[in-house]
Formats: sequence, structure tokens, C-alpha cells
Amino acid sequence: MNIVSKEVMHVGEMASGAALTVPVYRLEGQQQGPSVYIQANMHGAEVQGNAVIFQLLELLKTIELKGSITLVPYANPVACNHKNGEYTLGRFDPITGVNWNRMYHFDTEMVAPFAQANLNQSNIEIEQAFRALMLEKISQKLNHNVYGLTTGQRIAFQLQHLAHQADIVLDLHTGPISSKHLYCPEYAKASAKYFDIPHTLLIPNSFDGALDEATFCPWWQLKQAFADLGRDFPITKADEKQGEALIIKESFTVELGSQEQIDLDIAHEDALGILSYLQYQGVINSDDYHPKKMTRYCCMLEDYKALYSPMGGMVDYLAEFGQPLAPGEPLARILRMDNYGDGDPLHYISLDHQVIPILHFASASVNQGTELYKVFSKFSIL
Repeated sequence: MNIVSKEVMHVGEMASGAALTVPVYRLEGQQQGPSVYIQANMHGAEVQGNAVIFQLLELLKTIELKGSITLVPYANPVACNHKNGEYTLGRFDPITGVNWNRMYHFDTEMVAPFAQANLNQSNIEIEQAFRALMLEKISQKLNHNVYGLTTGQRIAFQLQHLAHQADIVLDLHTGPISSKHLYCPEYAKASAKYFDIPHTLLIPNSFDGALDEATFCPWWQLKQAFADLGRDFPITKADEKQGEALIIKESFTVELGSQEQIDLDIAHEDALGILSYLQYQGVINSDDYHPKKMTRYCCMLEDYKALYSPMGGMVDYLAEFGQPLAPGEPLARILRMDNYGDGDPLHYISLDHQVIPILHFASASVNQGTELYKVFSKFSIL
């Protein structure tokens, strides 16, 4: 039986002086295996990840661990509690208007000088030194910023400090009304097959403020910097060579379905899919977890398109998630009762090319210009 330890991390203070805290759970393996960081609920309404972390903790109690695992539910206590009537509004910082998942840090200027200075070090020495450098940068942001930090930055940087200590990072999210999908760095495409998720978005080597990018872009850019200097530096199993220490550095945003709801039974299935990936990476000592057989589609991030409503009205969402939709087939129809009797009250929305619908807006009531759907506009079999 594995022992689950718990600590409470202080991430800020409210105007009343009450502390903002986040629970942190840890399990330590007995062998040398990759370390893992998993967090959930950075956005307030995206709560299914908390249920998945619960199911993972229950399952991991009796699974032999090689590596260590850190799990953080309720990662953003401000967003979790940002309610308005029946709805949770915690996607954006209400003070600054910035997306909570766009406040992480990465200084691209540090990579090339580090590669040049460490060109002749061993892979293990490079890994240790670069990890220490990233932790130092985050500590400087937290503790030595003359002008201070926003509430969101303080939360994000403390979470990032935990994430940088891990080899594998999983950030659990959901969409509005959504299918399951995975944000995956292009270099880790082979690993996406080990999750029980049918749709994968392949992300380029560029930083836009999200946690997955903040934890994979530094290693990917370091790998490229070494390649420019004529040296290989492995960060995934595909890079493994006999006689070299295997270094795994992968990060994913895992989209678990729709917001504002949890389902513990589905969370159990999601946890099994994550264990399949962790088994593949050698984090757990087991042969019991394997990816389901399914057709998996992938799409480049640049081909993941938003469809905006051409008019205001009441939307009947028609397209089935996750299945290719033929050209001309309707995604939705918009009801305009103000046109009844002297115009056309129904307007069908379709595209002239095949797409895979992934998610749609949560409400039937939309203004002109509201994001109706997000779709894979170009896709292939993973």
C-alpha cells in the first residue's frame, strides 16, 4: 500500500487576510523512474479533473511505483469560487481580464547560452542543471520582483515551480460542451496513442503562456539548440539510444469533456487511460494498463479552427462530436423568431469542407460573432 502524503500550499491572500491555499498530494516510488506532476481546475468551471485526481489517488494506493507522482486538485482557489448565479466564471482573472492559463513564465533567451555553456556535459548533468536553472528563474519571479505580482501570476508561478520538478506534466482541463481531446507537443506525437483520447492537437515549439508550453517548450528549444551545435539531446522515448540515460520531458493539456459537471465513473475510465500512459513511460511497475483500441485523429494547432456565429439567435447544435462531418452537412441551425411570418426563422450553418467538430458554445443564446464550434479543419489518422 502506497502512502499518500498531503501538504497545503499557500498561494495568496484575500482582501480580508484569509489565505488562498491549494492541496498537494504526493506518492513516492521505490525505484528510479520518471517524476510526474498532475494538476486540475486552473479554470473554475473545469471540475472533472478533480474527480480524475481522486480516482488516480484511489488506484495508485495499490500500484507499485517506480517514479514519484504529485497531484494538485483545485489548483486555482480564486477561479473555483468565482460564481455568478448558477455558473462558475473562473476562466479569466476578474481584475486583469487575463486567462488564468496564460500567466506562466518562460524566458527563451536563456536557452542558447545554456546550451553553449554545457555542450560537453553528460545528458544527466545537462538535465539537472537546466532544471535547476528553470527553478531559479521561477523563484526569482516569486521572491525578487520589485514591482510585485498579480494574483494570477503568484498562483501560476507557484504551480509552475512544482511542475518544473517533474519529467512529465499533465494539466487537466475541460471545454464548454466538449469531446475529449489532447494538446500534445509535436515531438511527443508517439506518446499520444497511449491515452484513451481519440483527438489530438499537435502543438508547435512556441510559448503562449499555458502550463504545458511552459514545461515542454524549454526542453524542446534546448534540444534544438544542442542540435544546432551538432549534439543530440534526448527528451522522449523516440530519442532513446543504447547506452545513454533515458530522459523523458513531456507535457500535455488533457481535455476531459464538458465543464460545470463531474462524473466519477467516467473519471475512473479517464484515470485508467492516464495510467496506460504512465505505464508506457515507466512511472508505474505494472502490465495491467493498456490503451483502448480506437480510431485516433490528429490535427495541427494551426488547423484547429473556430467557427463564429454569422448572426444572433437561438442555436440548435446538430453536429456529433468527434466524427468527420461531410461538406455541406449542418453543424447547427439558428432560430430567429423575430423573422417568423415575414422572413426565414431557421438558418442552417454548414461548411464547404470536411471537418471534425470538437466542442461548441455552452449556451443556446448567442450574439453575432459568438464562437459556435471549434473543429479540426484538416486532420489525419494518428
